[in-house]
Amino acid sequence: MSRFAVALLAVCLVLGPVAPVVAQDGGTATGTANATATAEPTPELGACTGTMTDPADGVTVVSVQGARYQPEVEKTTARLVAFGPRGNVRWVHEPEGVVWSYDIDPLPNGDLFLTATTRVQGEGKTKFIRFDPANQSAVWSVTADFHDTHDADLLDEHRIAVANMRDPDPANGTNGDSLAIFNRTSGEVEWEWFFDDHYPPNVGGNYSDDWTHVNDIDPVRGGEAFLASPRNLDQVILVDRSSGEIEARLGRDQQWSTLHAQHNPMYLESDSGRPTFLVADSENDRLVEYELREGANATAGTAGEGGAWRRTWTLGSAESFQWPRDADRLENGNTLVGDSRHNRVLEVTPEGEVVWEVYAPWLVYDVARIPNGNEGGGPTIADQGAEGKYELSGGTAFSLEQQEECASTLDAAAGRGSFFAPGGAVDGVVQRLGGLPVVVGGVVVLVVLGVAFRFRDRLV
Repeated sequence: MSRFAVALLAVCLVLGPVAPVVAQDGGTATGTANATATAEPTPELGACTGTMTDPADGVTVVSVQGARYQPEVEKTTARLVAFGPRGNVRWVHEPEGVVWSYDIDPLPNGDLFLTATTRVQGEGKTKFIRFDPANQSAVWSVTADFHDTHDADLLDEHRIAVANMRDPDPANGTNGDSLAIFNRTSGEVEWEWFFDDHYPPNVGGNYSDDWTHVNDIDPVRGGEAFLASPRNLDQVILVDRSSGEIEARLGRDQQWSTLHAQHNPMYLESDSGRPTFLVADSENDRLVEYELREGANATAGTAGEGGAWRRTWTLGSAESFQWPRDADRLENGNTLVGDSRHNRVLEVTPEGEVVWEVYAPWLVYDVARIPNGNEGGGPTIADQGAEGKYELSGGTAFSLEQQEECASTLDAAAGRGSFFAPGGAVDGVVQRLGGLPVVVGGVVVLVVLGVAFRFRDRLV
């Protein structure tokens, strides 16, 4: 072996393998994914951090759907991003074969349950993934014969509650949009509730195509009922599993002053047991909370003066949100928000003040706070004594250039960054091995290699 080759090998052994660098909240960097929050402050909040008044009580996981709208519409990478309490990127994971990333649910043992879309022979199919953040690997995954499902919930190790959308059968003049329980082990559907049995074909979307666009399903009362969001019907419903009856309904088709193409509703109960729905009212660019009036007909769907439901809270408008698609009430009374087309996640107080903000390009779909849990819920707005209409305040409006910088940071953390860019391979080695001394040592090594290369014929 030539002396030049020996010298090159020595340099490689000194530098070692380069792994994607992910900043931690303790102010260090590591190539190992970590989903456990640290309590230490960090001096550098990162390229994706906006307003940071208070550190979060846990890690925030974001499901990034994978599409951008500025400066033009473009398909991008679907991914999961975890942010620490002060907004540093904990890890970025791009699930194998996933085209669209949708709902993400924390599980009791620290795993995450992802609902996503993959391609099978050119056709979009649903992929369910149980993901271990500590090892950055799938515990298991299964591809099922559902089309582009946006939400599912893991009921136990085998059964999955599925919001089954886009299931028309034009040849028979029927539509199979449904709520279902799918057994991933047997591959069988064990229970199914069809919208066709409860709604006429002339409401909602195109009956022969994307009719209901049911985009959410959540178990309520331990799975005795399901909360569902048929987006194209502009309503949220609570379905009793045993009777199959709709026991509560908020909104009506095209009554857009109540809800308009909503996402991710959350079922809450007041201290007095009053049913309450927190909803990301997407096409109205706002968050809303409704409480059922005492003695009212829960299935009427009506709201406003004289209606069954009373709106207790309105937050935001088209001036502050752009297509919000998730709103989770936290245990501290604040609300965690996925502001989709602004590519950001916010924690806001009941009065609308932003206390925590990160960006996650491109197109945020779902957000979850760990250890807040899966749709656990916190106090209602009425119980907090904060009823009213509020505008958002205190947020940071990232420019497109700043969002591009954030996107590059996430690319680098996922191992797809530029070799020389901040967060890329070279920067990773520098951070991992000690900053300035590594830079100086690297320069010396490069000079030595340059000289060796110049006189390589004499070194053989």
